[in-house]
Amino acid sequence: MTAQLQASRRGGREARRTIRTAPKIDMLPTLKRGVPVVEPMDAEQVERIHEASLAILEDVGVVFRDPIAIEDWKRVGADVRPDDRVYLDRGLVMELIKTIPSRIEYFARDPSKNVELGGPNSIFVPMTGAPYMRDLDDVRRGPTIADLGTFHKLAHMMPALHSSAHHIVEPMDIVVAHRHLHITYSSMKHSDKIFMGMTTSPKNAEDVLDMCEILFGEGFLETHAVTTGNCNGNSPLVWDQVMLGAMRAFCRRNQPVLCSPFVLGGANTPASTAAAVAQLNAEALSALAYTQLVRKGCPAIYGHYLSTVSMQSGAPMAGTPEISLMNFMIGQMARRYNVPWRTSNLLGGAKVFDAQAGYESAMTMMAVLMSGANYIWHSAGWNEAGMHCSIAKFVVDAEVCDMGYRMTQGIQWDDFDEALAAVRDVGPGGHYLGHPHTQANFERAFFIPKLFDNNSIEQWYADGSKDIKQRALEHARRLLAEYQEPALEIAKDEELRAYIERRSREIPAVDALNDEY
Repeated sequence: MTAQLQASRRGGREARRTIRTAPKIDMLPTLKRGVPVVEPMDAEQVERIHEASLAILEDVGVVFRDPIAIEDWKRVGADVRPDDRVYLDRGLVMELIKTIPSRIEYFARDPSKNVELGGPNSIFVPMTGAPYMRDLDDVRRGPTIADLGTFHKLAHMMPALHSSAHHIVEPMDIVVAHRHLHITYSSMKHSDKIFMGMTTSPKNAEDVLDMCEILFGEGFLETHAVTTGNCNGNSPLVWDQVMLGAMRAFCRRNQPVLCSPFVLGGANTPASTAAAVAQLNAEALSALAYTQLVRKGCPAIYGHYLSTVSMQSGAPMAGTPEISLMNFMIGQMARRYNVPWRTSNLLGGAKVFDAQAGYESAMTMMAVLMSGANYIWHSAGWNEAGMHCSIAKFVVDAEVCDMGYRMTQGIQWDDFDEALAAVRDVGPGGHYLGHPHTQANFERAFFIPKLFDNNSIEQWYADGSKDIKQRALEHARRLLAEYQEPALEIAKDEELRAYIERRSREIPAVDALNDEY
């Protein structure tokens, strides 16, 4: 009898655990911030950064290494010198950025997964660009297109991730010139959430947007945001032809683009937090203004990538106090200009998924959430300064985003009176475990993590003494085993495949960017 009772209890415990850890793939809606933002600068200091940035644009200038951009700036009367340096009048810059929409609504293949951006509205987007990965056996290796599909599937099943991104990892088995086509198809095929669009060359950007037109229908992009391009600046104060050409491709099709200076604090900015932000702000303003020369009123996002540089090794560092301060400051500047803004989340320089990875990521994320960022990129998988994406860290980061989502929503008051009534029911010395209010609300009252272990040490031993990495990899395997593809319409799928086949014939299969075909 005792053995039967123990078996029954074990079976009940296992059943509860199975229910608790079963994959939940309903995407969380847009995060609507319900907590105050951290603003370390007073109004005078915000204006000091603003004035310093405008002075940089007027007195130092920005190089636009692109003949089309140079002609665009000449057309509106900017002071353009023979070295492609453009000196921008502050009045012109401020007039241009006034036409950038303050809010963006994104449309997904599944309309229930549409999201909003700007103001109090934020979304989490996975990392991209890793040339290596740590796989389901935690082996560091080069990724393939199948591995990219694995990450797109996981992103599809993570409730707090609002996007499948694009090249989360680089598919090394596809030649560079054709890679953008297969990356875009994987983003579309394995998830019905929004996704990012490749900007590795102007021609590649046009291909991506053509594929979006196939997916969503002719003319849809003209009035609906469906993808996001990222254009990095060459700090200090340079925008190159490849990025500007890709920017124009997105702006002409009315699709949002991230205008992203690439900050390595102390290397390509002054070794000063405040001065680095002044330079970054000038760079971002110059690109944001340019988007409106291409197409007045097109959506654009104040972007950046933040890192500080070790003065010992020259390596980029994540999770440092100055990065948090810069995030707070940039949030204030973006709100001053009333434009949505992007930052990077859950960054780390650790080589494996260890305590360093967790501490650096947590430090970054808390600042990101409290700074009021809208487009929260690199939210899952980032490690080794972005050199690899870890499957284990990817699924844990996604759960941490879920926790951050809950915190940033703010305090829930909808059951306050009912909960207070429970105090009268229970009275002194009682407990709430069996109270109807607790039974009705325990799942939503307090976040219950799936991957963090809070059991007793005895229970942890009984469950196999597994660390967070082991639990995460088991969880990823279970998710992938239960993944159900959100099937594309057959006609659209065939048209996308035909497009890829045609462009693959037209573009030479070389390991170089497609600049001409």
